[in-house]
Amino acid sequence: MAGGEFLLLSLELFVLLVLANGVPVVVARLLPNNTDWPVDAGRTWSDGRPLLGPSKTWRGLVSGTLACALFALWLDLGWLFGALFGALSLFGDLLSSFVKRRIGMDSSARAVWLDQLPEAALPMLMAWFWFPLPFWEIAAIAVLFALSNMLFSPLLYRLGIRKQPH
Repeated sequence: MAGGEFLLLSLELFVLLVLANGVPVVVARLLPNNTDWPVDAGRTWSDGRPLLGPSKTWRGLVSGTLACALFALWLDLGWLFGALFGALSLFGDLLSSFVKRRIGMDSSARAVWLDQLPEAALPMLMAWFWFPLPFWEIAAIAVLFALSNMLFSPLLYRLGIRKQPH
């Protein structure tokens, strides 16, 4: 791959991260609350705390994964790559929620880096195995996504798009 192709692929991967994590937020605003079935079905862990929490829904998991599959298909990256990328990003988000519940943090409580990095790192690691990108570039995209998420989430909250400023 030439330098320009690497740059374009990096931008496409960044947009996929934004879609995986942004589409569920937008879809939650567009669809009624009776479509917000929690992934954990309200179950608790052995510590008595919720497994994930009510904000992690099947609606979000499906919409983020589907958005990435369609966008990747449109980019000729393949729908399978997109679906796996989106699912891994949302799995990273579920993982961070699981960890936050275990350390006693409430649903939607702010945890800098823990809220952003798993949802970027997991799909970017898969992309590293899928495409001939150097590891430093994969890491840079994940960190750039995390930083941009921290920067723009308060703005999206003020605009009424997000329910939380983080």
